Amino acid sequence: MKQTMALHEWTLEIDAAKALQCELAKRVVLEDQLGEVRYIAGVDMAINETSGRARAAVVLLTYPDLTILEQHIYEEPVRMAYVPGLLSFRELPCVLGAFRQLKQQPDLVMADGQGIAHPRHLGIASHLGLWIDTPTIGCAKSILVGKHEPVGEAVGDWSPLLYHNETIGAALRTRVKVKPMIISPGHKISLERSIKYVLACGRGYRLPEPTRQADKLSKNNAWTESGLWES
Repeated sequence: MKQTMALHEWTLEIDAAKALQCELAKRVVLEDQLGEVRYIAGVDMAINETSGRARAAVVLLTYPDLTILEQHIYEEPVRMAYVPGLLSFRELPCVLGAFRQLKQQPDLVMADGQGIAHPRHLGIASHLGLWIDTPTIGCAKSILVGKHEPVGEAVGDWSPLLYHNETIGAALRTRVKVKPMIISPGHKISLERSIKYVLACGRGYRLPEPTRQADKLSKNNAWTESGLWES
């Protein structure tokens, strides 16, 4: 996969990391800058608290048929303790290690986590998008910030996620009678297009297929001798 110049160092104090998020958020593009989408990558993380190791899984699928083309695991020691709102500083170095193994450049990336639906508008999907200069979508299982009205029961129904009177994402019904996903643009993509691709990557599960496959891979204990990996 193509390499981009480093945005910043990872060893930062909490206040400096938060200030950096505010600066990087200004670089996030929320307009569609996608060409033809032929390859979509899904990425997810798992942490083994016992061993103090992080594991990132990236799965590359063809689009629109969603056939797995590549899948990679990368592990390294956890670099930072968990701090609410700074998850990308804990997980992204490992994620970037997994992406460096890709032979084919993805046209779009779906990350398990938030895009701009974040207190400082820089969740892991937005942060990743800036690092790899690629359109990204945040596909989160729960809300970090914001509120939304009730979502209809049909697949494809959605309600805007609002934070300080700004639309930062959507609560999207991806499966009947299952809690909605929280979808937010990461970088170089609009909310409307984000929703479109998430629905197009549905296969009857709550998670879109790229992040569903990455989630499975990240917790596959065949990659480790022992220990509980939690995403």
